[in-house]
Amino acid sequence: MHEYALLLASALSAGTPLALASLGLLINEKSGVVNLGAEGMMLMAAIAGFAVAVATGNQWLAFGAGAVVGSVLAASIGVLVLWLGTNQYATGLAMSLFGAGLSAFLGMNDVGRNLAPFGHIHIPWLSDLPFFGAALFSHHLMVYVAMLLAWGIHLFLHRTRAGLVLRAVGESPESAHALGYPVRRIRLAALMVGGALCGIAGAYLSVIYTPMWVQGMTAGRGWIALALTTFATWRPARVLLGAYLFGGVTMLQFYFQGRGVQVPSQLLSMLPYLATIVVLALISRNPTWIRINMPASLGKVFRPTA
Repeated sequence: MHEYALLLASALSAGTPLALASLGLLINEKSGVVNLGAEGMMLMAAIAGFAVAVATGNQWLAFGAGAVVGSVLAASIGVLVLWLGTNQYATGLAMSLFGAGLSAFLGMNDVGRNLAPFGHIHIPWLSDLPFFGAALFSHHLMVYVAMLLAWGIHLFLHRTRAGLVLRAVGESPESAHALGYPVRRIRLAALMVGGALCGIAGAYLSVIYTPMWVQGMTAGRGWIALALTTFATWRPARVLLGAYLFGGVTMLQFYFQGRGVQVPSQLLSMLPYLATIVVLALISRNPTWIRINMPASLGKVFRPTA
């Protein structure tokens, strides 16, 4: 029973960076912008957060550094895409390549350096419960922040005027512009908020989850987060559920190895990416279902008229 509690706890921890990044990308896509630069942004935020944690010993400053780096990189994508009219997909891919290369260069001297682990929170009574205490109530605070964010984003999108405006911009930017809303500035703000969440996800990987810096340590999580937004049909609660499912698949490789299952480790390492391909293949069988839930202007160029 104890090993299953640890497996569930590991799935929640492994799913947290996916949840944070996916929620950020969901906000981007709700505004009508596709951000393929998540992988590079997470890597840049991971090295920035790690460097700040090493220098200060403060995890919250590290998360702040990751958020700032992610937000700045997302803003650069916004300027290129929204004002200079570059292709959204090509610009995002360029950011992923840029972030992967620059983070590797900046982190050359930090490869293999370890951080002292930051403690998890202890919730009185709940953390001491059998099974559920270890599985659900003994995590780092950021695990619970991700859960609250999913709930908060749902309320923001469906219960506030600002959320309605954001969704309107993603559905019909021409109509929103005709009503006087600054479409490009709203999209830029959405990109920066989404970039900050991707940055926090990257910092979580290098400061809390590992905690160390390794080149390319995101290992495709930025791309999985992109797939998760489609898998979840752009709904925060489903994003959270999907992130934890993928986190569980990621941890299965270690569980099987611990149980002595004779399967090559390379095959077990493929499980999260194989699951991503399977999910994308399944949801692609019903394009109408995706089209109904997808923001109508997603990926499309908008040039405001006078």
